[in-house]
Amino acid sequence: MSTKPIKSILFVCLGNICRSPLAEGVLRSVLTERGLGRDIVLDSAATSDWEAGSAPDRRSIAIASRHGIDISELRARKITPEDFSRFDLIFGMDNSNVADLKRLAPAAVRDRIHLFLEFAQGKGRDVPDPYHHGEEAFAEVYRMIREASEALATRLAARVSAPDSGQASSTM
Repeated sequence: MSTKPIKSILFVCLGNICRSPLAEGVLRSVLTERGLGRDIVLDSAATSDWEAGSAPDRRSIAIASRHGIDISELRARKITPEDFSRFDLIFGMDNSNVADLKRLAPAAVRDRIHLFLEFAQGKGRDVPDPYHHGEEAFAEVYRMIREASEALATRLAARVSAPDSGQASSTM
């Protein structure tokens, strides 16, 4: 991966109403807590247009709110061709999302697309879609996203504070 500073991150799931808006809100909160909130543009999108214009699922809003995070104003949107050049990192929440994104993306920018948990924590696991499950599934997804966001924020902070040696980094 390039040593270019990470200034923008896009989270993507199937409908942009459960996992990706939650990830956007959680990472924004974590970055703000660490004083990095102004430095990185965050957004979320869907691979489908089924929910375009919809607010996040009420259960995602509720679990975020229980942790002091407000995602209620976010609205679902489908990923656009411009997103592939606009964002430095694009995280699919599961392997299906990553495959769809790589199919849609121009070849020159496919290296920006990653499985969220794998990139953040080195865990090649999906963030499961909680949509057809109960509140406990949303709580588990929140926990997974929070842990990955903490790990990602640590990586981003280390990257910002590392002296520029002129050598490429293998850690990001």
